[in-house]
Amino acid sequence: MNRTRIWIALAIILVLAGIVLGVDAWRRSRAVELAPGSIPIYVDGDLSGGFLPTDLDSLEQASFVDAEEGKTQEGWMLRDVLQLHVHESVLQPDTRIVVSSSSRDRSAELAWAEVDDVANMVMFDVSGKGTLKLVSTLERLDTRDEWVQDVDRIEVSRP
Repeated sequence: MNRTRIWIALAIILVLAGIVLGVDAWRRSRAVELAPGSIPIYVDGDLSGGFLPTDLDSLEQASFVDAEEGKTQEGWMLRDVLQLHVHESVLQPDTRIVVSSSSRDRSAELAWAEVDDVANMVMFDVSGKGTLKLVSTLERLDTRDEWVQDVDRIEVSRP
């Protein structure tokens, strides 16, 4: 009788250990690992992916001349960057997108409808320091004081 109880206890321990190890392996397989210096993209609080400025070289470039100084701003559309890492079902017209810089304590909040509209030219440009800055022709993002420089985080939130 005691031997049977011991074998049952061992079986239960082995099953529980297998479950714990299986769940841990499953969670690790779903984890997104970013290269150092990557800009993370969070969807509804969960890390969805990330990118380095060099990862954008494969995307089509866009440009516009800023109204403030008449300088050409050239880079990659935010819409194209997001579509690489965020499932299209998440990107509804009222989906909220926040692009921020912790070092500058600055952020810009946009709706997907604004980002998706090519006429708004919501895009990343490379700054003189080699970091990304968010620029646009939108009235609230069309001057240097309004741009988000040194971008280090993107958050996408469904309504």
